[in-house]
Amino acid sequence: MPARETRLAQLIGTAPAFQAMVARLPTLARADATVLITGETGTGKELVARAVHELSVRAARPFVALNCGALVDTLLEGELFGHERGAYTDARERRAGLIAHARGGTVFLDEAEALTPRAQVTLLRVLQERTYRPLGSSAEHHVDVRFVAATNARLDAMVHEGGFRADLYYRLCVFSITLMPLRERRDDILPLSSHFLAKHGGGRAVELAPATVDALLTYDWPGNIRELESAIVRAVHLAPGAVVAPADLGLPGLHAGSWPLALRPPGPLAPYKMEKRRVLDEFERGYLARLMTESRGNVSRAARAAGKERRDLGKLLKRHGVDPRSFAA
Repeated sequence: MPARETRLAQLIGTAPAFQAMVARLPTLARADATVLITGETGTGKELVARAVHELSVRAARPFVALNCGALVDTLLEGELFGHERGAYTDARERRAGLIAHARGGTVFLDEAEALTPRAQVTLLRVLQERTYRPLGSSAEHHVDVRFVAATNARLDAMVHEGGFRADLYYRLCVFSITLMPLRERRDDILPLSSHFLAKHGGGRAVELAPATVDALLTYDWPGNIRELESAIVRAVHLAPGAVVAPADLGLPGLHAGSWPLALRPPGPLAPYKMEKRRVLDEFERGYLARLMTESRGNVSRAARAAGKERRDLGKLLKRHGVDPRSFAA
């Protein structure tokens, strides 16, 4: 299958707005202008960015992803532009920056809302002038890359509030794409689940129990497609047989008090202490699953979000068999 069809085939969905977005991608890709992709965490922004790259004339050149939240002002120019030998103490060798590494290809600016004021000024100049100068060099270099940015924030609102430069915003959003959250395209949950079962099943024929289908369709998916994929990965590994039960998904809120009738465990109630322990265990597994999904498997970040010591969170993860590596983006 040609690369174009392969990449588009990975964009799974039947919602009219989603299909309209997919249909626009080849046109946007050919335009070679900046693209701003907006959507909640886990909606597939990088997948769409890679599709734009692979559908473009730059497809044979590098796709270089940069997390804007990791750009420290003191290292900004060196990271983007590189440096010459002797540019500063410890600069013993010449080093190319990210823009040079991506020459002829695409630079993906993930979490663009996290750009510091200084980084915004630096990036604006690159977009305006299409030149840059490595640290310690007097020579200007031409910028031969396409920029595709992604954000889970409303950059237009940030502009209005003074948190993001208007001139940079308009440079980034020559073309714009908005990705729907999974809760607004529920018809796509089962096709996506089937795709992830095939992808992560290791060749096993794994099926969803009817109650599991109900659970997938009624859950709100705050972590969107990334959370759904993580749930399927867990289920494939936790299901004792070839049929995935609701509890194998490890989703928060799937305990007896909140399940639809079809999802409640069959049979008579166990003694109070046993029921309490079971419900608590399921809450903890679900909470940990969502926590690790939102932190992308970063235990330190997850511990801060949960208000727990990293060591204590590690013990809890181990007790419930939750592997942070399976949530890494």
